[in-house]
Amino acid sequence: MKFVADLEVHSKYARAVSPQMNVPTIAGWAAKKGIDLVGTGDFTHPMWLRELEGNLEEAGEGIYQLKVQNEKSKVKFLLTSEISCIYSHNGKGRRVHILVYLPTFTDVEKFNKELISKGANLFSDGRPIVGLTLSQIVETALGVQAKAIIIPAHVWTPWFGFYGSMSGYDHLEEAFGDLAKYIPELTNRRIVSFSDAHSPAKLGREATVFDLSEISFNALNNAIWGKGADKIDYTIEFYPEEGKYHYTGHRNCKVVYSPNETRKMGTICPVCGRTLTVGVASRVEELGKEEIETESSVDKFGVRWIKDKSKMKPGYVMLVPLLEILSEALDSGVGSKTVLLGYDKLINTLGSEFKVLLETKLADIEKVAGSKVMEGISKVRSGDIVIEPGYDGVFGKVRIWKGEAEVPEAKEAIDQGALF
Repeated sequence: MKFVADLEVHSKYARAVSPQMNVPTIAGWAAKKGIDLVGTGDFTHPMWLRELEGNLEEAGEGIYQLKVQNEKSKVKFLLTSEISCIYSHNGKGRRVHILVYLPTFTDVEKFNKELISKGANLFSDGRPIVGLTLSQIVETALGVQAKAIIIPAHVWTPWFGFYGSMSGYDHLEEAFGDLAKYIPELTNRRIVSFSDAHSPAKLGREATVFDLSEISFNALNNAIWGKGADKIDYTIEFYPEEGKYHYTGHRNCKVVYSPNETRKMGTICPVCGRTLTVGVASRVEELGKEEIETESSVDKFGVRWIKDKSKMKPGYVMLVPLLEILSEALDSGVGSKTVLLGYDKLINTLGSEFKVLLETKLADIEKVAGSKVMEGISKVRSGDIVIEPGYDGVFGKVRIWKGEAEVPEAKEAIDQGALF
């Protein structure tokens, strides 16, 4: 049984998050996207937890659904939260985000009480800032529930990612010690990708497709750890260059370096003299110890798939969100009425966003949305696009039709295989 999961999202109680991130709206947009299992996010926040308990009911072992039955109730929920750990370790300041998944509301309540007893202010933010170490979070979660799933969040981002240039960590053992065996890692464990959505339309920006014997917490846990028949089938990614920390640079000084330029020029800003924000591409290059050999293939729908030849890692596909494709094709803003009407027409006629992007015949798309939209989806499927890489908090700019973006050293854009 294959299903799409997005298990890193935030609620309206987290900072810089849309007030529309409530339970029914999350379920509605997840259904539009084609997401079968979505994280609740922010279960540590008391007011959000109350809303979760009021809106959700059990739908299997460790799985929940909307109490009000409708089309949106087909979407299932997993109890998830993200915690910001800011502390000092071995003489260095650490700032790392970590995800915690638990199977029951009882487990969540116990976990929250333990955090409060350790000095956490859970009302402060949906993603609370705590002065606890990563090891303390793991010990607390496993003390409450031995089956708890703990995953470092957005691991490559400079400021709060475990492997980011500002975290100070290169290996899990440095932070977790003997507890590292409980944490999925890049080198010898499975890879998952999720959206970290702060607004409904961003759900599914990245996702993971699982192949499970059943939709349950236990089966999901088995897949993440590679136990038994349950597995991760593939991940859905946005292009890494689109991330807002892909290249090294300073946005205020308008300095941006590719990895090659970073090696030549160093990490001191030539404008202000301060240290540049080291980007993901350079950090991957710094930590990479082996190159994963990949191969690509194109399926009958024209979608380009990338697979690890050794089959040690799941394959992946890189996409551009449908709203962004429509925005460029229709020459209108992503949130404009024109684009939103076009989006709804496509998914109401042809199915979910992922179905439109991955599995719908181009001829059928053309009949519904016209030749320009069809061409845009075709170019995204084949990877025939241009991206101006992001840096120092500035998102990369995607251009489906070439000649419209300045792309510094575009050919140097890293393949996901280099990440591992």
